[in-house]
Amino acid sequence: MMDNIQLQVLWMRLLALVEEQAQILKRTAFSPIVRDCGDLSVGTFDTRGRMLAQAVTGTPGHVNAMIESVGHFLRHFPVETMQPGDAFITNDPWMGTGHLNDFVVLTPCFHRGRLVALSCCTSHITDVGGMAAGADGTDVHAEGLTIPMLKLADGGRMNETLIEFVRANSRLPSDAVGDVYSLAACNDAGVSRLAELLEDAGLDDLSELGEFILGRSRQAIQEAIGRVPPGNWAYEMVLDGYDAPITIRVQVTVQEDGVLVNFDGTSAPVKKAINVPRSYAVAYAVFALSCAIGGGEVPNNSGSLSAFEIIIPEGCILNAPRPLPVGYRHIVGQTIPDAIFGCLAHALPDRVPAEGTSCIWNISCRGTRTNSDGSIAPFALSMTTNGGTGARPSLDGLSATAFPSGVQATSVEIFETRTPLVVWRKELRADSGGAGASRGGLGQSIEIASREDSPFFLNAAFDRIVNAPRGRAGGENGSPGYVGLASGSALRSKGLQTIPASETVVIHTPGGGGIGASTDRRRNRVAEDLQQGLISPLIAKETFGLDAEQPHHA
Repeated sequence: MMDNIQLQVLWMRLLALVEEQAQILKRTAFSPIVRDCGDLSVGTFDTRGRMLAQAVTGTPGHVNAMIESVGHFLRHFPVETMQPGDAFITNDPWMGTGHLNDFVVLTPCFHRGRLVALSCCTSHITDVGGMAAGADGTDVHAEGLTIPMLKLADGGRMNETLIEFVRANSRLPSDAVGDVYSLAACNDAGVSRLAELLEDAGLDDLSELGEFILGRSRQAIQEAIGRVPPGNWAYEMVLDGYDAPITIRVQVTVQEDGVLVNFDGTSAPVKKAINVPRSYAVAYAVFALSCAIGGGEVPNNSGSLSAFEIIIPEGCILNAPRPLPVGYRHIVGQTIPDAIFGCLAHALPDRVPAEGTSCIWNISCRGTRTNSDGSIAPFALSMTTNGGTGARPSLDGLSATAFPSGVQATSVEIFETRTPLVVWRKELRADSGGAGASRGGLGQSIEIASREDSPFFLNAAFDRIVNAPRGRAGGENGSPGYVGLASGSALRSKGLQTIPASETVVIHTPGGGGIGASTDRRRNRVAEDLQQGLISPLIAKETFGLDAEQPHHA
């Protein structure tokens, strides 16, 4: 039996192990959204499907949904049937992480002839066929290739038939197949490192370490919950939706031994691809609770997450049944933390932020390009961009930052290299952050056009254009988003649209809401915003009462 110091050292080594896997996945991935933006997840699980450790690199929508994925894998492939060299795969939205573009791979880890753990990872595959990335799908079958629970490798031998199906169903076959091998390699590295860890520690399995991790994590989150005033609070958030607004209604109940979240009253599913499978909604709900209550100090694993109960009624857009379209489930799913923060603002007013952009703004473009040899080839790429986050009680919101997803922005250089498009402008959007004692983060202004004399398609999937992020406690709303043409025509916020070769697409991502009255903002902070170009002289004077020509003091 090990003492607490030994167990803690091994725990830290396990965390380093999964982070090494995440970096391997980033370095070997073919899809830019994984390689450059970190749209992935990695975790180590015990043989009962409980997550013991997750990599910091990655997204909560992946890693927390992956917990449910592992449970599905174990139901389809019982542990007693697993052999060394096996690997399993799926992209089923209801058994994976919410849409077909996410491939999940599970690999068993054997040590001294016994199955001791499971390594699981997820990454976003740029193109899996169908209608391609966008919100226009009418059912999941139109959105691309579905991989049910299958063996990716059997005793170390890859399933070449499956690989060829992936290749044949993607507009970017080399990328898609390369990403599958990248996922397998990520898990193989984890399996090898975990066996080394156990050998170095002289352990036969992870049972003692696993119980230590889960028990301590559960204890830590219960102590954190005990510091939150008990009560019940409700919040409502209206989103743009596809053809009509969508309402997210949520109640949060903090009890002595746990937290209950109930989404009763939330809008029903819609006909287009912004519906959310339950696993993805739960993933972001528990992430919000972990942020607000755990405060970043409680580890994220099955132990800490077990203190949270999430109720999502059937027939709700956050619990969309098969075969509804779910391709762009992030548009609605990533707003869940802001809705939960709206409830917890009553109990934790000094901890939770105001509303922000919430969902990432993926600028998904596709069409054809002319190669150097004169041949025509298809292209498809999503450029990940972000708006501003909501103001924090004592700090301004973050500008052009993904929260809650954590996905990094696609670099302009990568976007222009992989497409025949040019980004003429990409800069912070002055005055877009909601004014307040704490200011909301700024959005961006982006302009994109074709370098070739041919049109391209924009698969728009944006929100917060009609319903801007709201401020709190007297803070002003952030600026709403916008998408249109430089010639003056507004484009639809969602749906596939043709961009003529002569036109430039203009995109303004939203700003985050502010907190507190703008008259309470310190004058030196207003002056700094003005000097840095974050606000205009007009806003400085009319909103904050600051004359740009007068001296400014704290």
